[in-house]
Amino acid sequence: MLTERERRTLLTLARETITQAVYDHPLPTVPAEQMTERLRAPGASFVTLHTKAGALRGCIGSLSAYRPLVEDVQSNALAAAFRDPRFLPVTARELPNLEIEVSVLSEPQPLVFDGPEDLVRKLRPGVDGVVLQKGWHRATFLPQVWEQLPSPETFLEQLCYKAGLPKDAWRFPGVEVEIYQVEKFAEA
Repeated sequence: MLTERERRTLLTLARETITQAVYDHPLPTVPAEQMTERLRAPGASFVTLHTKAGALRGCIGSLSAYRPLVEDVQSNALAAAFRDPRFLPVTARELPNLEIEVSVLSEPQPLVFDGPEDLVRKLRPGVDGVVLQKGWHRATFLPQVWEQLPSPETFLEQLCYKAGLPKDAWRFPGVEVEIYQVEKFAEA
């Protein structure tokens, strides 16, 4: 668990990174006195942008911890604002209307299941983030997505769709599933 100060540091870093990039200024760094061991340690994160009206405006992240958490959050803030293929890049005009959410992920763990019914039984709506993979097709939904898709069957169908698979692909052999949990926090 991150402290409240570490959470504020990461949210401020994400906000300032997006703002500086919009204006083509040098990216910010975290002051040395705010750099804790947890922020320096490898961490995986997702940065999600919403409008104040609640509409998704960008979401990009990492599933594996391979760089310091502060670097991961900064990189994913840039990607969510400027490289999410579903949206045009964020503009200066949009900055006051953006709300930033950071999710720090646990390490994904394989979920062992015996068929589709067992898979549905083992998923924990609202708790588990899910990575679904079949062959080269792979996608994830953060645990927050359960709020929009509370039915495990619909959740898995939409995850298959996101991965570029037929919506019922989760019901057939060869599908691999990993689960993870997040610590999420947001501005406001």
